[in-house]
Amino acid sequence: MPLARSLSVTSLSGLEEWDEEFDREDAVLFEIAWEVANKVGGIYTVIQTKARLTCEEWGENYFLVGPYMESSVRTQVELIEPCNATLRRTIDKMNSSGCKVYFGRWLIEGSPYVILLDVGFTAWSLDRWKSELWENCSIGVPWFDREANDAVLFGFLTAWLLGEFAAQCDEPPHIVAHFHEWLAGLGLVLCRQRQLPVATIFTTHATLLGRYLCAGNVDFYNKLAEIHIYLSLSDIVTPNGLNVKKFSAMHEFQNLHAQSKARIQEFVRGHFYGHLDFNLDKTVFLFIAGRYEFSNKGADIFLEALARLNYLLRVNHSEVTIIAFFIMPARTNNFNVETLKGQAVRKQLWDTAQTVKERFGKKLYESLLVGQLPDVSKMLDKEDFTMMKRAIFATQRQCLPPICSHNMLEDSSDPILNCIRRIGLFNSAQDRVKVIFHPEFLSSTSPLLPMDYEEFVRGCHLGVFPSYYEPWGYTPAECTVMGIPSISTNLSGFGCFMEEHIADPSAYGIYILDRRYRGVDESCNQLTSFLFQFCQQSRRQRIIQRNRTERLSDLLDWRYLGRYYVSARHMALAKAFPDTFIYEPQEPTSATGFRYPRPASVPPSPAHSLHSSPHHSEAEDEEEPYDEDLEAEKDRVNIRQPFNLPNRNKNHTVGLPEKN
Repeated sequence: MPLARSLSVTSLSGLEEWDEEFDREDAVLFEIAWEVANKVGGIYTVIQTKARLTCEEWGENYFLVGPYMESSVRTQVELIEPCNATLRRTIDKMNSSGCKVYFGRWLIEGSPYVILLDVGFTAWSLDRWKSELWENCSIGVPWFDREANDAVLFGFLTAWLLGEFAAQCDEPPHIVAHFHEWLAGLGLVLCRQRQLPVATIFTTHATLLGRYLCAGNVDFYNKLAEIHIYLSLSDIVTPNGLNVKKFSAMHEFQNLHAQSKARIQEFVRGHFYGHLDFNLDKTVFLFIAGRYEFSNKGADIFLEALARLNYLLRVNHSEVTIIAFFIMPARTNNFNVETLKGQAVRKQLWDTAQTVKERFGKKLYESLLVGQLPDVSKMLDKEDFTMMKRAIFATQRQCLPPICSHNMLEDSSDPILNCIRRIGLFNSAQDRVKVIFHPEFLSSTSPLLPMDYEEFVRGCHLGVFPSYYEPWGYTPAECTVMGIPSISTNLSGFGCFMEEHIADPSAYGIYILDRRYRGVDESCNQLTSFLFQFCQQSRRQRIIQRNRTERLSDLLDWRYLGRYYVSARHMALAKAFPDTFIYEPQEPTSATGFRYPRPASVPPSPAHSLHSSPHHSEAEDEEEPYDEDLEAEKDRVNIRQPFNLPNRNKNHTVGLPEKN
């Protein structure tokens, strides 16, 4: 059983190029995950973004299998009848035997087929299936664990589906079943126990053991050999990718950044009304987002670094203001009234300004019509001044701008709020670092901050993800493909992957914090240094750095990283059906892999040096106009020389990069 995992991310030197002539017409791929058409975590992003490439590879022989969730199906799935006759017979047989199985197209890129299993409808079989699991596999399941019960129902239904499909085939089938995480993994166990003619793959994206141990302040990584025993027969590491949309000119994504930043600035104007004593043009937006795991996601070290950064900015009399957003869902009962009031006050001020502007414009127009220059002293009358004074009085505030945008159900025990109380970052006028805790996922329909996550990320300047436990890390990867610099760690899969493939990550806006070999205080000082040095960059330097960050997006494209999944499926078919399929990996070579070189405008320096900001040549500091597209092309040529990336305009299978 080939086992693909994303616990650590390293290149595979023994991966072969996929044979483009390989015949998939006689093979069928079922990819099984609890997150299919069910947005509950990072695996959802893996499945959703990878679907288009897998559809191009497997065509009509690719089926995603997930749970039936009515609320998601109504908005994400078009229910249809199966075109595949064998699958149609399979679903009809299961439905006539007491199941509810739905078939349709998932309305995402690639429009993959989905088979959705209603686990609730077959709950009557739970006790029988638990007993069978214990008797045949010696696996016990707690009786009142809802998540474990769902895993049992989903696993047995999946095995039923695969077994019935194999039985309905006219000829011996070549089936590949790819299971993601433990919620789907029971189906794999049952396939083996029932000896179904299925090639199986299992991908683990994280472990609960690792998550809980890290949250419990165990020195997990340096004691890994003592804690964690990991067994597998065939282990392939599968880095997670994204669907990358490239722009024809570099300034296009910079324009998107400016537009999104303007929307964030509007929110900030309302949130800090009455205390808007800082220059928004000299304000830097930082953010952290993800599952609310205070220590594992690094929110603790981020807050401590912000307190130290606040001190540095104050003693250095910096004109820069930092606004740090914490986007982590927690239990709330509604929006904070003071936060909503701030947006209402901002809108009222805008409406007042528009009214006065229209009255002023009308008087100016009338004056010009009669051929006279306007008397400026008469352009604004008493009524105009009264309206403006009333609007100004409305901005008076007796309290500080709120830290949290919502009413927290567990305010007194919330880790983020308690840490903020301890370090004293209360959004006061003296603080150069302001904090906004938004304990809810972002939505374009929100009355408070009406932006979706992608738009919000584009509007920020830096993503900060100092995670202690992060097997991959989609948040910094999403920043990268949108041209937003980020901070990650050498304990995250993303950070390790970037360190391996980029000679000088910080020059490209990828700052990698050392959390493995440094203590907490040292790591916090390093993070503070990264943040302080980032704040010292000029606007021009930030533009150059964003250009370079966006150029790394090819490295995170599924058309490049999808090759690891391709190889895992090829290996699985060859192991399960050796008479039909052959897998011949190359022998590992001494090559250490390819690396992105330093940008053309970065002066040579030792490989271990850590640049804190993009280094540009003296020519870039001259008064001549700076051509971003020309600079981008110079670095792009320099980047693409060491290896070949797939042509995004051609639909073909991705092979390995050429070695230097």
